Amino acid sequence: MTLRKIIALFICITSLQVSFAQRVMLVDSDFIMENVPEFKAAQEELNNLSKTWQTEIEKRYKEITDLKSSYQAELVLLTNEMRENRQKIITKKEQEAIDFQNKKFGIEGELFRKRQELVQPVQERLYEAIKEVAEAGNYDLVMDKATQNSVLYSDDKLDKSLTVLRKMGVKVSAN
Repeated sequence: MTLRKIIALFICITSLQVSFAQRVMLVDSDFIMENVPEFKAAQEELNNLSKTWQTEIEKRYKEITDLKSSYQAELVLLTNEMRENRQKIITKKEQEAIDFQNKKFGIEGELFRKRQELVQPVQERLYEAIKEVAEAGNYDLVMDKATQNSVLYSDDKLDKSLTVLRKMGVKVSAN
């Protein structure tokens, strides 16, 4: 054997030993969040806000559609000044609707801020509970089954979601 092959073999064996020495803990963050009452309440409040704002947006766009239809129907009867005035009104209403939609649903809109306000504390509790369970069980790695992009198979014995829920103070019966 050459020196390179011996070194490569040594590296492979060492890395295998290290990977086998890791203790892995699985959690299902979707399952956990579904069982946290504060998260459910936050989701319900966000859904209600979203529906209310969506209704208002739809109402505004219906008004714009009605204005456009009326404008088209009366176009031949309008003077140039009246046409310009109606077009300005329609354009202004369209911009107001877009601004309202962005204010409520935009990247940093009210829904985003409200989601942070309501959900972030629950997420922080979840992280702290996972950290405590992992440290108490001497786990080296925590994986989330909910993401599904990295877990192809898992033994249910490794899933510590119920333990995390208990650490968060949530009472849940095991399935």
